[in-house]
Formats: sequence, structure tokens, C-alpha cells
Amino acid sequence: MKKTSTRLADGRELIYYDLSDDIVRDAVDRRPLDATVTTSEIRRDPLLGDSVAVASHRQGRTYHPPADECPLCPSRGERLSEIPDASYDVVVFENRFPSLAGDSGRCEVVCFTSDHDASFAGLGERQARLVLEAWTDRTSELSHLPSVEQVFCFENRGAEIGVTLQHPHGQIYAYPFTTPRTALMLRQVAAHKEATGGENLFDAVLERELAGERVVLEGEHWAAFVPYAAHWPYEVHLYPKRRVPDLLGLDEAARTEFPQVYLELLRRFDRIFGEGEPPTPYIAAWHQAPFGSLEDFDGVVRDDFALHLELFTIRRTSGKLKFLAGSESGMNVFINDVPPERAAERLREVASS
Repeated sequence: MKKTSTRLADGRELIYYDLSDDIVRDAVDRRPLDATVTTSEIRRDPLLGDSVAVASHRQGRTYHPPADECPLCPSRGERLSEIPDASYDVVVFENRFPSLAGDSGRCEVVCFTSDHDASFAGLGERQARLVLEAWTDRTSELSHLPSVEQVFCFENRGAEIGVTLQHPHGQIYAYPFTTPRTALMLRQVAAHKEATGGENLFDAVLERELAGERVVLEGEHWAAFVPYAAHWPYEVHLYPKRRVPDLLGLDEAARTEFPQVYLELLRRFDRIFGEGEPPTPYIAAWHQAPFGSLEDFDGVVRDDFALHLELFTIRRTSGKLKFLAGSESGMNVFINDVPPERAAERLREVASS
């Protein structure tokens, strides 16, 4: 992998990740851009103890542009985009309309390929591995920023999810705090560790799932399963079998196998609802240990956390979506229409030949 860092016309950082070491990236952003102005503010909810990012400047962000005006495609001729070069393998750049900025963290966009009509599931294994290396590199770099406590790499896919740019891409949020969902996990890890005399909760969950009926697919270094208490109609958790706290902890064997397992998982997601159905909308979310202090979680250290990816769709059956209505939105109590055992069975049924 070759990494080349440059700046866009408004000062934002852009990084090329290339498969070939002999690629030269010297294209200049020719757009007449003013400096980016953001109004991000973090407000803490005194009742719930969580945080809300207020970012009014995002109202003006790009919204469903036509394909020939996509800002994530390469620049060609006089058609100028966020990527100055005429081609690329993988690109990461600071979001022009970030939810988090400055002392409130940082937001980046990850373009998985220059092919506007592709999808992550359609990438080759070398390309998918390059995306993994980009995620890992950005996790490392962002973790050193003084305002950052947790790095979150994710992909939103599909208009039903709320995606406003159809080009295959994901995002990275670098939060100035430990996110509420991670804090919940850490409290459970601490309680389990205390109650069992030191047993790791993530290890116990993985061991139980691998011995059960909800395994979707399993490799030498990775395992994917539908969790016992899945919140979403089709939800899969992907774990490395050797517990590590973040992407940086993956060894070479796990990195090599990841594209095979993850691409197969995404392709199965696209086949859940049968032939002729539109691509399955989903969210793919990497959960990594915070880089900040864990003193609020009694007895827990970073190595107690287990890196894993959670993949889920809001589609519950053909042509129907799972809406977060009163119980989910009002009380955070999910009601799942699809038994997790049936979801796992269906994902095994659609295995590629």
C-alpha cells in the first residue's frame, strides 16, 4: 500500500491509498473554494448523560446529485470533484459538512472505489483489503488527536438508510468522548468480569454463539453470527476469533482472511430477499475500544474490549422496512419481527455456490 497525503483547495486533508507503489499523486484541486466554516457543538443531556452534536451547517450538504455531478467520482477535464486526480483506488478526506470538527472531533469520508456504480460487495479481495488498511491507518492517526477518544468506521448503504450520495463510500467519526453504546458494553464487561472472577464477556458470548445454531459463516480467523438478542430483522456480528481491542491489533492472518469472509457476508445480505429485489440497505459498523480513560468502568482495560463489526438492515421483508416507532424511539426497547434463529438460517440458505 502507498499512502499520499495532500490538501484540497479549502485546506481539508485528502489521502490516497494505492495498491501500487509507483503511483504519483500530484493533481491539484482547481476549485475556487472558500475555507470550510463549521458550527459543530457538543451538548450533554443532563438526564440521559449522553451527548448530542448540533451541526446546523449540515443543512446545506450535497443531496442526491445526478451521477454526472457526483462529488466522490474522480475529477476529469473541467468536471471537478472532491478528488482532484482522474483516478484512484481508495481515498479518504475530511468531510466538507462534518458533524464533528475542531475540539468536537473530526469526520472523514472513505471512498471505496472510483467506480460510481460499484458496491462494497462487488469489490475484489485486494481492493477490500486496501479499504481495511485505510480504516486501520485512519484509526491510528485519529487516535493521536488530542480531542479524540473513540474512532468509529462505518458504511451507510441505500437510500432507505438515508444515504444522500450513491457512490460507494463510508465514513469515519472521531468522537471527543466514549459513545453511549460503547459505554453500555463496557459496563456489562465490568459487571461480568466482577461476577465471574475475571472472565471476559466478549469471549463468553463468542464461545456460546459458535456452539449454537445462529452461526452464519466461519473461517479460520473470523466468525459471523446472528446474536441471541438481535435488535434488527437481519443482524450479523463479525468477530476475529483472537480478541483484539481495535483494528490495529489484527495480525496478518486475520487481515488476509477478512476480505474473503466480509465480502461473502455482504453478498449474502444482497440475496436475503430473493432474486429481482433491489440491493439490501444496510449499516456496517466497526466497534473499537475507546482510546480515552476507562476509569469510569471499574476494573476494565482496553484489552478487555473486543473489536467486532455489526452489520444490519432495516428491511424486514420484501418491500417492507423496520421503522423505529414508539417503543424503539421512545423507550429504546426494540421489537424484532424476525426470530434470530430464522435470520441465521436464511443467511446460510443464500450461501454462494
